[in-house]
Amino acid sequence: AAMPVPVPVGVLRLPRGPEGSSRGFSPTSPRFQALLGGPAAAQGVRAALRERYLRGLAAARGRSTRFCLRAGVCVEAVFGAADVAAVAFQVDALRTPLGVQAAALLRCTDVLAYSFLL
Repeated sequence: AAMPVPVPVGVLRLPRGPEGSSRGFSPTSPRFQALLGGPAAAQGVRAALRERYLRGLAAARGRSTRFCLRAGVCVEAVFGAADVAAVAFQVDALRTPLGVQAAALLRCTDVLAYSFLL
């Protein structure tokens, strides 16, 4: 019994990648940079800004702080803390036009600016 001759199958060859080694996108391409989150220099700048922001939060702790809110209202309170995700500020002795609240949470999305004396 004769074995059937196998039918040849063509091989599909994909085009080579932009950098020539077919291992993905060129490291200098905008798409590759977007996947990495930008160049290393930009990441360093973001890290430095984040550190300064966290140091500012630490310096504000326990100090009388003025918050300017989105509604055009400015209130004062003793700064307590901020959550990691920057969703809310915890404050004590919040002085509002309606009175004083012993403790409160201010949503970060409502706060346009805050200031305190060093």
